Amino acid sequence: FRRAVRLKTTAHGSASCLCGSAPCLLCGCCPSSNNSTVTRLVFSFFLLLGTLVSVIMILPGMETQLRKIPGFCQGGTTIPGIENHVNCDVIVGYKSVYRMCFAMACFFFLFFAIMIRVKSSKDPRATIQNGFWFFKFLILVGITVGAFFIPDGTFHDVWFYFGIVGSFMFILIQLILLIDFAHSWNEVWVRNAEEGNSKCWFSGLLFFTVLHYALAFAAVVLFYLYYTKPDNCAEHKFFISFNLILCVIISVVSILPKVQDASPQSGLLQSSIITLYTMYVTWSAMTNNPNRECNPSLLSLVSNISTTEAMPTSSPGMVQWWDAQGIVGLVIFLFCTFYASIRSSSNAQVNRLMQTEEGKGTVGGEEVGEDGLRRVVDNEEDGVTYNYSFFHFHLLLASLYIMMTLTNWYKPDINTQAMQSTMPAVWVKISSSWLGLGLYLWTLVAPVIFLNRDFN
Repeated sequence: FRRAVRLKTTAHGSASCLCGSAPCLLCGCCPSSNNSTVTRLVFSFFLLLGTLVSVIMILPGMETQLRKIPGFCQGGTTIPGIENHVNCDVIVGYKSVYRMCFAMACFFFLFFAIMIRVKSSKDPRATIQNGFWFFKFLILVGITVGAFFIPDGTFHDVWFYFGIVGSFMFILIQLILLIDFAHSWNEVWVRNAEEGNSKCWFSGLLFFTVLHYALAFAAVVLFYLYYTKPDNCAEHKFFISFNLILCVIISVVSILPKVQDASPQSGLLQSSIITLYTMYVTWSAMTNNPNRECNPSLLSLVSNISTTEAMPTSSPGMVQWWDAQGIVGLVIFLFCTFYASIRSSSNAQVNRLMQTEEGKGTVGGEEVGEDGLRRVVDNEEDGVTYNYSFFHFHLLLASLYIMMTLTNWYKPDINTQAMQSTMPAVWVKISSSWLGLGLYLWTLVAPVIFLNRDFN
């Protein structure tokens, strides 16, 4: 009887977690967590789930496999007496990615609008933010289903430009998160070095700093070797050289005596990470150049085949879905999304940029229910630890970035039957790298320029 009551209690708690506003139950083996962290993780899981669905939909050969299902796809295998109604050209390929990411963007925009100016968990809207997960999932599924009924028309062309703008902003957010991660990494290891075994910790900092710079330098050499020609590719030569100069400048500025006095936490580790990320963005931009002579495919580089043989210039409709820069972009995206969900930073400048107020919420102890299961602790009764609206805006931009990454920033043509690289995508990525380096340089020089302001 007791076991039946216990099972009934657990089931009731799980139902309240999915359908109500009660703090979610954690499994017995999990540590007690803050409400703010769990909520961000679950919303990030929704984003990752949509990303996984998009990846499956865009897999090569998926449409061919669907057409083999009897009575499913229009033009596919048929069953006598049953008419095939599904347009498989829409539910797979880049069209499905556009629609899936459109649905996720609408979902996060909805919560962005609802959560404007929520100040604490006492606000009734905070209950919506931190609970009702089952209904949120149903809303996301409903919007997704509706997105697949959008007529082709100009939808893909218009949504492409939304993706360009949103991805530009998300690249900047990624850079801010990497800066924050580098500051936190440096701060923790320096503190550990001061507490004991300093040689080991400082050796670790030196090793990773040198490693990042070595990888960045190797990337520059490979860029000049494979993405430039003696009598062509002037844009690439400018991009590589200019970004290299900017990275040298921020590295030198980060170790200037006045900068070190004003910001002791700054250093070469942070600059090395930013330098390496800048080289990635530069590479990503060059891979979108429609001039195939300046943009060899990965297959041609590995196989040592000439660019013209590997991918003719006269084939603008050819789409290389899975290239190296897209995979690296997904890895960085996953890292930044997870880090944004669990981050607890002491960097005041980054907190202002990311609209977070770490440490403002109530510090709660571990909360255990009568059934012995740990519960999520509400640490936002006195004030939210992050801006709810900005967090959803960040996930909205992430949805657009995923859309552009999975489709390699290709632009659909008028009849939406072919995809092609465009120079606007190149300039968007390059300009985002310049603006990102400018933001990082500002975090270094601002404490020196404005001596009367507290940047700690």
